[in-house]
Amino acid sequence: MSFSAVNDFEDSLAEWWNAPYCVATDCCTHAIELCLRLDKDLIKDRLLTVPDHTYISIPFTLEKLNLSWSFDERQWSEYYSISNTRIIDSAVYWEPNSYVENSLQCLSFQFKKPLNLGRGGAILCSNKEDYVKLKKLAYDGRYGDTAWATQDISTIGYHYYMTPETAKLGLTKLPTAISNKTWQWSDYPQLSSYSVFNT
Repeated sequence: MSFSAVNDFEDSLAEWWNAPYCVATDCCTHAIELCLRLDKDLIKDRLLTVPDHTYISIPFTLEKLNLSWSFDERQWSEYYSISNTRIIDSAVYWEPNSYVENSLQCLSFQFKKPLNLGRGGAILCSNKEDYVKLKKLAYDGRYGDTAWATQDISTIGYHYYMTPETAKLGLTKLPTAISNKTWQWSDYPQLSSYSVFNT
């Protein structure tokens, strides 16, 4: 199976957002998880905060990774950062030439999003080193288009890659994808009121 379509889709997304590099993933939540894993040594002793009004998978991911975190009361619009990181949750934001410099900016292609692929995500990043590490993290420790059994896998990776079929659909839809809504904090419920966060 050739992943050339995934590489083409990543290049097209990077150009559209005006980002140096892009790594396609199977969803935005996993994109954020990979960024947290990439920077784990930098953030392990920091208190991270996320808005009380966001998608529920974000605090679940912080719990999954056993990070120190809490909710905050930010009234965000379009996108927000996970505080004390360089990670931006840009799942509901869609604007050309809008890469936030030196960030790990995570995108979503879920069915409600402007680039509706049913499922999928991506990470925009600023340098080749992060790009290569994130590619390996997303693709079972692999890098490149050769069979994994012929590679010397030197790092742990996760099965979070985008399939070529999804990438091909993305390449078809990207030229006409537009945003018809400005999303903000009030589009989400107050997560701190949920029983799961009060145990």
